Amino acid sequence: MKVLFLGSPEFAAVSLRALLGHAGAQVRAVYCQPDRPVGRGLALRAGPVKRLALEQGLPLRQPPDFQDPEQAAELASWGADIFVAAAYGLILPQFVLDIPPLGVINVHASLLPEYRGAAPIQRALMDGRTRSGVTIMQVERKLDSGPILLQRALAMGFAQNAGEAHDEMAALGGRLLLEALERMAEGRLRPVPQDEARACYAPALKKSEGRLDFSRPALELHNRARGVTPWPGAQFCLRRLHSPASPPRQAEDISLLALRGHPLPPAPEQAAAPGEVLPLQDGLLPIACAEGERYGLEMLKPAGGRSMTAAEFANGYLRGASWRAV
Repeated sequence: MKVLFLGSPEFAAVSLRALLGHAGAQVRAVYCQPDRPVGRGLALRAGPVKRLALEQGLPLRQPPDFQDPEQAAELASWGADIFVAAAYGLILPQFVLDIPPLGVINVHASLLPEYRGAAPIQRALMDGRTRSGVTIMQVERKLDSGPILLQRALAMGFAQNAGEAHDEMAALGGRLLLEALERMAEGRLRPVPQDEARACYAPALKKSEGRLDFSRPALELHNRARGVTPWPGAQFCLRRLHSPASPPRQAEDISLLALRGHPLPPAPEQAAAPGEVLPLQDGLLPIACAEGERYGLEMLKPAGGRSMTAAEFANGYLRGASWRAV
């Protein structure tokens, strides 16, 4: 089966690798989004799909969009039987969908119709879901709304973050894509319309959504921290509390990323206001939350520093003072 592939990030690169290793598929060309500026210097950097395409010597195109119907001629010139998209990031116009004889299919990281959109893995974790999965769907003009061709569920662990879930979902997506193509070649795929009544959306994350609010319940904090790790990161700040005997000093605030933690049960003997940093407990740094609950931090990363355990952080940063998360 001759394939034109559309995708940009690592999630898509996993599916492209699967296609390249599959005897039943021939990748004729790869389309990905233009290089993006990254870092302080805003240097342009090629994404994972582009790097893989160049490494394999595949024809590569990077159009900013598909607004011009004249692009149809080049898209058709590749002679692809089917277009395969994965995390491409653009809604394809109808003239693109009409080109391949077998249509356009997409690898999506959720159990559609749930979590349509750009951040399905992150939003599912932030909502506390324990199960998600991957869907192979026929692409239509409306966002992630086309008929379901194949779907497989995947459990998400209580401590799993979005980066870890992403890697599992990407691997499953590659396997499921090959299965879908094989079934399609054999005429064993039956499209199933999505149930619009169950549809919900997963918009792209904003950097501001990484901020942790310790006035919220511990489980809500835990799910948010998992959903925003590794990007934009579970961000919070510790502020030194002063008394008349301890005048202000420099470096009063410590900016941090919470890398790993989990909720702790309420401890009546440690009654504290939300945000108050409590003594180390079993290698965890507890911070008081809503309703007397506590969130125990296991791994942290100070801004500009290295990742460290809660005990390392407390011994190096928090000696001889009281602190509050703000």
